[in-house]
Amino acid sequence: MKAGIIGASGYTGQELVSLLLRHPEIELELVTSRALAGQPLHRSIPRLGHGAGEMQFVNPSLSEMIATPCEIFFLALPHGAAAEFAIPLLEAGKRVIDLSADFRLDDSSTYHEFYGSPHPAPEWLPKAQYGLPELNDLSWNNSSLIASPGCYPTSILIPLAPLLAHGLVESEDVVIHSISGISGAGKNASDRLLFCERNESCGPYGLPKHRHLSEIEEQLSKFAKKPTVVSFHPHLAPMNRGICSTISVRSPGTPDADSIRECWLQTYSGRPFVQVLDDNSFPETGKVIGTNRVDLSVVADLRTGRLVLCSAEDNLVKGAGGQALQAMNVCQGYAETTGLS
Repeated sequence: MKAGIIGASGYTGQELVSLLLRHPEIELELVTSRALAGQPLHRSIPRLGHGAGEMQFVNPSLSEMIATPCEIFFLALPHGAAAEFAIPLLEAGKRVIDLSADFRLDDSSTYHEFYGSPHPAPEWLPKAQYGLPELNDLSWNNSSLIASPGCYPTSILIPLAPLLAHGLVESEDVVIHSISGISGAGKNASDRLLFCERNESCGPYGLPKHRHLSEIEEQLSKFAKKPTVVSFHPHLAPMNRGICSTISVRSPGTPDADSIRECWLQTYSGRPFVQVLDDNSFPETGKVIGTNRVDLSVVADLRTGRLVLCSAEDNLVKGAGGQALQAMNVCQGYAETTGLS
């Protein structure tokens, strides 16, 4: 299958290039970037070596993209810009996996509230399928548009959503602390991302309404089957990549870590990218970097009557490019691990 990547100059786009070039069922047909047009891929992504051959970044018009033999496009664009490409491509019969926030939410008013502008195509929101493979039944029969989840929501939904669905934790008083590597802030230059500002410095940001909070609450509410409000505290840490989330929830009875692990093991049985750790083991970002895996653990806090859920993932793989590829594999009928082992 021929594929294209639109907007591949950022960290997520570069990760997608690396993954798609080595995917055995995919021929990467074009990689676009306005800023890097005409440059060889290996110059901007040195780790590709000779794997990219003579392929270059290009900047074709939308009509030229539609005319290519690409059957599927991955959009690694900022929110707001992605919809401008997604809709014409979809209308031309292409399949689209969007890694921005443009189609992740059901409610256009929520999008306006959290992203500060009206949604560019509200009529398309109900047509998109939310692309978290472990928790959603993905199929091209459902839609040709997949909204790939955000990195923070992935690290939170995978441990928490099945527990809410089975009533093993309370949906009230959920407190989430997440720590992200600097690549999660994107590749745009800013003072706060300078080496001297970030090195040896970790701190919160985006409080009290980080943009991903909208997506987290909307998805959790579906599993809890009632409106769910959480307290979400993202932090930026002096590491290149990775997300570590710690989720504190109330237990409806005596906190029981074994029942949580059993729920995870049943929910994710046969799913290759979720690993439930043994008792007294905790997820670490360093152990999942470069993988499409999420590691989970749980601790019962009998003193407070709460359960503490922990997760770790690579924000650029499972939190972005790898997850988009995983969703494509599922919809295409490929083995879920194809190109991601």
